Amino acid sequence: MPTTAPAAQRAAQRRRKPQTSRRDDEAPIIPILARKVREVEAKAQRGKLGPTNRVKFQVIAFLVREERARVKADTEIADGARAELLKRLDGVATILAKTAARDTSLIQLLEVDQAASPVARRMRRDWLLESGADLADDELIITDVAPAPATVVPPALAERQVVPVAIEARQTANPFLAPDLTVRAPKETPRRRLDGWELMGPLYKAFETGAGGSAASMDLPAVPEFDRLSPRGLEIMPHQSRFLEAVREGHRTFLLADEPGLGKTAESVIAASVANAYPLLAVVPNVVKMNWAREVERWTPQRRATVIQGDGEDIDAFADVFIVNYEILDRHLAWLSSIGLKGMVVDEAHFIKNLTSQRSRNVLALGARIREQVRDPLMLALTGTPLINDVEDFDAIWRFLGWTNGEKPGPELMERLDQTGLTPADKAFYPEAREAVISMGIVRRKKKDVAADLPDKLIADLPVELDDEFGKSIRQAERELGERLAAKYRRIIEARGDRVQVFDGPDEDIVRLVAHGELEEAKAAGTGGDNVFTMVRKIGQAKSLLAADYTVQLQRSVGKVVFFAKHIDVMDAAEAHFAAAGVRTVSLRGDQTTAARQQAIDAFNNDPGVGVAVCSLTAAGVGVNMQAASNVVLAELSWTAAEQTQAIDRVHRIGQDEPVTAWRIIAAHTIDTKIAELIDSKQGLAARALDGDAVDPQSSDSVQLSALMHLLRQALGAA
Repeated sequence: MPTTAPAAQRAAQRRRKPQTSRRDDEAPIIPILARKVREVEAKAQRGKLGPTNRVKFQVIAFLVREERARVKADTEIADGARAELLKRLDGVATILAKTAARDTSLIQLLEVDQAASPVARRMRRDWLLESGADLADDELIITDVAPAPATVVPPALAERQVVPVAIEARQTANPFLAPDLTVRAPKETPRRRLDGWELMGPLYKAFETGAGGSAASMDLPAVPEFDRLSPRGLEIMPHQSRFLEAVREGHRTFLLADEPGLGKTAESVIAASVANAYPLLAVVPNVVKMNWAREVERWTPQRRATVIQGDGEDIDAFADVFIVNYEILDRHLAWLSSIGLKGMVVDEAHFIKNLTSQRSRNVLALGARIREQVRDPLMLALTGTPLINDVEDFDAIWRFLGWTNGEKPGPELMERLDQTGLTPADKAFYPEAREAVISMGIVRRKKKDVAADLPDKLIADLPVELDDEFGKSIRQAERELGERLAAKYRRIIEARGDRVQVFDGPDEDIVRLVAHGELEEAKAAGTGGDNVFTMVRKIGQAKSLLAADYTVQLQRSVGKVVFFAKHIDVMDAAEAHFAAAGVRTVSLRGDQTTAARQQAIDAFNNDPGVGVAVCSLTAAGVGVNMQAASNVVLAELSWTAAEQTQAIDRVHRIGQDEPVTAWRIIAAHTIDTKIAELIDSKQGLAARALDGDAVDPQSSDSVQLSALMHLLRQALGAA
C-alpha cells in the first residue's frame, strides 16, 4: 500500500514549519479525492456518467478504502488528527453512496476485481503521484492486456442469423477470387511516452472546453483545378471536392460532421468510388434507405446498390453497395462479416451513442471486423449532430472509426498525441490534443462557411392561447404537477431537519433529486397517469388545430409548407383540417414502406397540386429532401435541439433558393414556453465543442429534467 506522507517526511516538515502545518500534510490524497468525487457527482446529477467517470468512481472508492486503512494504522498520527481525517474520508464515501443511489449500476463496480483494468490502475497511480506518494516500480509501470478478438455475432443473436440464397451464390461464384478474410494480427507498437497516462478524460475535456477556439475540422486539400469525379450532368460543390481530395490522397477514416443539408450522402458515395472501397456497407435509418440507393445510382452510375429488406430474400448479392437499416442489422451480421467488406458508412451516427444498446454493439462489432480483415478500409461516420447532450457522445463514433477503444487512444492517435511533447499535466496539452483528434479525420463545415448562396434560416415563435376548457385543464395539470414536486421537496427538507426558507432559495441538489425521481417515474409509467410526457402530449393535441389553421393560411400565401408533429393523433387532426380546407397533402410516417415514403416525397417536391407535407418529427426528421418548400411549421416541440434542427434542415439544404422560415407554435403560459427556451439553450454544446464558438457553457441536463426543475422552482416561488 503506498504511503502518501512517510513518517520521517512529516516529522521533517513539522521541524521546518511548525507554525504553518496544514491539515492535508497527514493525508495529501484526500483533497484530490474530494475534488474528483465532486466531478463524478456533478456528472451523475445530470445523468451523464460515461465510461471515464465510471472508472473515476471505482478508483475513488478503492483509494478511500486504502487511505482509511492507512490512517487507522499510522501510529504517527495524533488521535485528534486521525478522527478529522476519517471524518473527511467519510464525507467522500457519503458522496459516493449518494451517487450510487442515483445510478445503481455503479454498485457492481465496487467488487474487488473491478478496479484492476489498466485504465483504473493508471488513474490511481496518477492521483497518488499528484499527492506526492512514493510508489513501487510495479505500480509505476502498467501494461495493457491484449484485447480479445471481436465477436461479430453474439450468442444471443446466433439463432436470428439469416444467409440469403443470393449471398451463398456470391460466395461460391468464383472461389479463385474469394475475399481474404484472415484476421490481421495487430501490429506491435513501441512504448510511447504517454502510454502510462489516462487520456480519455483529457481528450473529452479538450472538446468540452472548446480548447483552442478553432472550428473542429481537419486541414483539407485545396479545390482541384478540374472536377474529374462528377458524372455527366452533375457537379459537386467546392467543399465536397476538398473532402474527396483528402480521400484521394489516402485518408480513410472520417467523422463527417457537416451541418445537415450539405451533401454528406453524395460525398460518401463518391468517396467509396475514389477509394475503391467495394463492397461497401451503409448502415442507415430506415427512412433513407431508398434515398441512399438513389444517390449511389446518381453519383456513381457505374456501381450497383441493393437495399436489404427483412431477411434479404430479394437482394442483389453481387452489388457494390449494401444498404441496411439499424433495426434489421442484427439478423445479417454473420454474412455481412464474411463477404469481404472494404468500407462501412454509418449514417446518422449519433444513433449509436448508447454503447449498451444492441444497435451500437452490432455496428461496432462489424466495424472492428472490417478493420481486422482489411488494410486501411474506408470508415465514415456521418452526422450533422454528433453531440446531443454530452461530449462523451463522441465515444462510440471514435470507437467505430478505430481512433480509440474506449479505454485509450488507438496507436495512430497515440502517436499524434505523443508528438506534442506534452502531458495532461500541461495546460497546453488540451488544444494540442483536440487538434490531434481533429487531424484523425473530423470534417465539420457550416452552411454559412461553404455555401454562400444558401439562404439563411429563421426560427420564428408563434405563441398561441389555449383559452378553451382543454387549455385550462392543461394549466391546472401543470400546477398540480408542480405542487406534487414541491410536496416531495418539502418532505425531504423536513426529514433532513433543515430550516431552509423558500425565500432563501431552494436547495438545487434536492431540486434536481426530486425532478430526477419524477422523470424516472414518468418514463416507467409511459403514457399512463399525469406526468411531464402526457402533459406535453396534451399540449400538442390542444395546439393541433391552431397549428393546422396557421399552416393553411401560410400555404395559401407562400405555397408549399412542411408540417411537423411528434404524435400520430396530432398528424391525424391536422390532415383532417387540411382536407376540410381543400388543401392536398402527403404524409410521411414511421409505419410506411420505403417505397410509399419516397413516393410521397416525390409528389411533394414535383406535384404543384400538393400543398402540405404532414411529417412525423421522428420518422421524417432525417435523410429527407423537401426543398420544394421554404416554410416549416413545428406544431409540437421536440425534446432535443438536434431533432428540431434535423427537421428544419429537410428544407434548408443544398438546392434551396429561398430564405427558410421555421414557425414554432408555442402554447403560451404553459411549460411549452420553457421547453422552447431550453431547446434553444442546448445549441451551445455543439457550437462550443465543434465550432470553437465562444459560447457560455450550458447545463447538459436533458430538456425533460430541466423542465421539471423549472416547474418545481415555480411551485416553490423561486422560478
